[in-house]
Amino acid sequence: MATPRSRRAARHRERRRRAQNRARRLVVIGIVAALALVTLILTAIGSSSPSPVGTATAPAAVTDVPPEPDVLATVGNLQIKLPVAGDAVTAIGFHGAGAGAVELSPVGRQLNEGLLARLWRRIAGAQQNGRVWVQLDSGTSTDVMDVGAMPGTDVYAPVAGTVVSIADFVIDGTRYGSRVDVRPSAAPSLIVSLTHVEPDPALTVGSLVLASSSKLGTVVDVASVEQQALAKHAGARGNNVAIEVHPAAGSLP
Repeated sequence: MATPRSRRAARHRERRRRAQNRARRLVVIGIVAALALVTLILTAIGSSSPSPVGTATAPAAVTDVPPEPDVLATVGNLQIKLPVAGDAVTAIGFHGAGAGAVELSPVGRQLNEGLLARLWRRIAGAQQNGRVWVQLDSGTSTDVMDVGAMPGTDVYAPVAGTVVSIADFVIDGTRYGSRVDVRPSAAPSLIVSLTHVEPDPALTVGSLVLASSSKLGTVVDVASVEQQALAKHAGARGNNVAIEVHPAAGSLP
């Protein structure tokens, strides 16, 4: 017959056994969770790790081929579309600018984003459609978009609107193409500016242009006199069409 003392001892042994079982389960759960996290991180790194954007040999200049209407960036409801033929693109990059530029919202996947951002996208299941782009400086500013292409490549309007200015683009006292300003019909309070462009002879102030179909000019070889941040990610020494957006004169901030 069990005595009160033996019953207490039995209950104590049972409680200790259950506690040990719980501890073992927690250890197993912790190990499984750690392995799952490591697997997730390795998968994120493996599937999204940076790879070269440009090619060792830059593509030739592309002419007489309008670009696809791919959206590369947005500003509010304004869409900034691809300004050169898709086969001509060597790389796409974003970087900061001086005061007054409006920050662009890139469309697509950032190739050199951080590990935590890639991991969060994979956990959240967030999809990023569109062309791959790179951050060209150490910050996160996206005021200027550089679309890499060989000199001589045809440049088309990235927005529909009206040409309001064509001005020389000067480096160290020498002209290297022009800056072409377009007032977009979808956002007349803004000005979309393109530089590193040699304007088409038929282009004049007041010209109406259509996105992805109206030719503005050709890419200028600006990399011959000024090192381009895009050069480390693309062929053609990083030559590019640079696009930025500013508030129109007299518009409210």
